[in-house]
Amino acid sequence: MFNSRLDPEQRKNALEALSSKDFDVLVIGGGVTGVGTALDAASRGLRVALIETNDIASGTSSRSSKLIHGGLRYLEQYDFKLVREALQEREALVTLLAPHLVKPVAFLYPLHEKIKDRTYVGAGLALYDVLRGFNRALPWHKHISQRSIAAISPSLRRDIVTGAIKYFDAQVDDARHTMMVARTAARHGAVITSGVRAESLIREGKRVVGVIATDNESGQSIRISAGVTIMCAGVWSDQLHEQFGLKAGYEVRMSKGVHIVLPGSAINSQSGIILKTPSSVLFVIPWNNQWIVGTTDTEFVGNRDEPLATREDVDYILNQANRVLQPMLKESDIIGVYAGLRPLVSRKADESTSELSREHTVDRPAPGFVSIAGGKYTTYRIMARDVVDIATRELKKSVPGSVTDKLPIVGADGYLALMQQIPTLHADSGLSIQTIEHLLNRYGSLISEILDLISEQPKLAKQLHPQFAYIEAEIYYAVSHEGARSVDDVISRRTRLTFEAQENAEALINAVADIISPVLGWGKKEKDRSIAEYKEIITRERAACSLLLEKGTSVKS
Repeated sequence: MFNSRLDPEQRKNALEALSSKDFDVLVIGGGVTGVGTALDAASRGLRVALIETNDIASGTSSRSSKLIHGGLRYLEQYDFKLVREALQEREALVTLLAPHLVKPVAFLYPLHEKIKDRTYVGAGLALYDVLRGFNRALPWHKHISQRSIAAISPSLRRDIVTGAIKYFDAQVDDARHTMMVARTAARHGAVITSGVRAESLIREGKRVVGVIATDNESGQSIRISAGVTIMCAGVWSDQLHEQFGLKAGYEVRMSKGVHIVLPGSAINSQSGIILKTPSSVLFVIPWNNQWIVGTTDTEFVGNRDEPLATREDVDYILNQANRVLQPMLKESDIIGVYAGLRPLVSRKADESTSELSREHTVDRPAPGFVSIAGGKYTTYRIMARDVVDIATRELKKSVPGSVTDKLPIVGADGYLALMQQIPTLHADSGLSIQTIEHLLNRYGSLISEILDLISEQPKLAKQLHPQFAYIEAEIYYAVSHEGARSVDDVISRRTRLTFEAQENAEALINAVADIISPVLGWGKKEKDRSIAEYKEIITRERAACSLLLEKGTSVKS
C-alpha cells in the first residue's frame, strides 16, 4: 500500500494530503528526532504527517560527530541510565535496526601513567562494556602495550603515551541515516514533506488542532488538521514556542560542536583515538580516507541557521590533538570545518553547556501540543517513543505501544545476505567490487533500486569523479527516491561531498546540477538558481573561515 520513495510526485501528493486529510499526529521538524517520531507514530497505526522547513537533516542531524555511542564521558557524571540506554541502542542499530548504515569503529584511549591510568580508565571501560547488557555485538575492550601502539598508531607520541585501551563504538553518516528513517516512516504510511514551514497554530478554544503552514516553493498556505501536534525542533524550540504563543516548561541552550576534517595522510593510525580534555572529550575519527577531529562544547548565542567555527574553536581542537600526536597537526592540514548545535535542556541560567545533561525532556504547553528537546543522536528512538507515548494521550482512542525496537530501517532487511553475494552482484551488474560494497553500505538491500536505474540508463554507472566512490546513479537517486530538492541537498546531505571533496566540491556543482535537473523538471533558470544558492552558501562559509584555511574550503557537513 505504501512505499518509501520520496520523489517530486510524492511531494506533490503529500502537499495535497496535508490540506485535505485529518491526521492523528502532525510532527514539526525533520531532524532525527522528528523522523523517528513520525516512524514511531506511523508504526503504531496512526495517521501521521511530518513537515520540515528546509531539508531532512538540514540542521543538527547532519553536523554531528557521526558516532553512535554511549557517551563515555557521562560515566564521570554518574549518568548511568543515559549511558546504558545509549549503549543498548548502539547494539540494536549495529545488529538489527540499521546494520547497513551503522558500523563498528575502534578507538584507542591513550594512557599516560601506567598503573593509575590503566586501573582508572580500565575500570571505566569495563563498566561501559557491562552497561550494554547481554546483546554484545561489539568486542570487549582490550589493554594495549606501548610496544603494540607503535604498530597500531604510529602517530601517538611514545614519549608520553605509556599504553592504551582499545574499545569499540559505532559510526554513522548521520544525514543519510536520518533520511532513511524518514523513508521508513513513509514506508509505514507517514506523509513526509520537506520545504514546508509551520507559521501558526490552529486552536479550538485552548486546544491546538493543527497548524497553518507555507509551502516554501509555491508560497501556498496550507491548513493542516491534527489530533495532536508534536514539535521536534531542536535548537529552534524556544523560537517556535514564542512564535506559537506557548510558554514551555523548559528552555533550550545551544552548545556548539566544531569539527575539523583532515586528509588521511595527516594521521598515521589504524584506529580512532579518544582524548580526555579539560572540558569534554576529543575524538579523532576515521572517515573513509580522511579524519574528522572534534568536538568543542561551548555555549552559542548566534544565528541558529549557520553556526560557524571560529579561530578559537579550531585552535582548541588542534592544541588538544597535538598533546599526543606526532607530527603535530597544522592549520594548513585542514581541508574542512563544520559546526553543529546541540539542543540542551536548561533550567538554571548559570549552568555551563558542558555540564548540562544530554537527557531529553517532553513538555505539554497546551492541550493538543507536545514538544521534546535535548537528548543524543544515538537515543533518537527512545526520544521518539517517549514523546509519542505522551502525545497519544491527547487522542480519543486506544493506541498500541511502540514497536520500533523491532523495526529495521529500510535497506536493513536482506543486507547481510547481500554482503555474501558481492561477487555475484559484481558479475551481473558490471560494477566493480569496490562500488558494490560502497553501494551496499549506503543503501543496503535498496541497492536493487540503484541497479535498476543503471539498467535503464547505463551511463549512470559512471563514477562522478575519479577521487570519490560515488557514481552518477546515486546523484540521480538522491532526487528520484530520497527527497532531495536542490544542489545543496545532494552535495551536503545525500552525499557528503561538501567536506569529502575538498577543493573539488565546487567543480562538481555543475555535474550534479546536470544530473538532477531532468528529474526535478528544471529549466536553465531553476538550475542556475540552485547552483547560485549553493555557491552562496560556500562563499559565506569561506569568508567566515578565511583566516583558518589556506586552501579555502570551510563547510558544514
